[in-house]
Amino acid sequence: MALALPVPAVTIGLLLLSNIFMTVAWYGHLKFKAAPLITVILISWGIAFFEYLLQVPANRIGHSVMSAAELKTIQEVISLTVFAVFSILVLKEPLSWNHALGFSLIAAGAACIFYKG
Repeated sequence: MALALPVPAVTIGLLLLSNIFMTVAWYGHLKFKAAPLITVILISWGIAFFEYLLQVPANRIGHSVMSAAELKTIQEVISLTVFAVFSILVLKEPLSWNHALGFSLIAAGAACIFYKG
């Protein structure tokens, strides 16, 4: 018997995975500054292909219960979260209080999108 997951859980899971791929595609090359630019562009495009394989179904599935604005908001919050972890763990660039404050303000804006008052 297959376990059916709720649409929001599937959507968020796919968006999380897609953002991991996209963050690696966009920022992973910063660890390889000696590599030729065209090389890192082509590799980044290849990695981004997998992001699209996850992002498009996430939006298609999620749009059955969420608006496009809600989907975009979820994606942006996930993107910032994945980026923060990537920045600290992979790039070894710590985030400071102003980054935390800025991300918190973005999260507050995201909360406004989902407020149903």
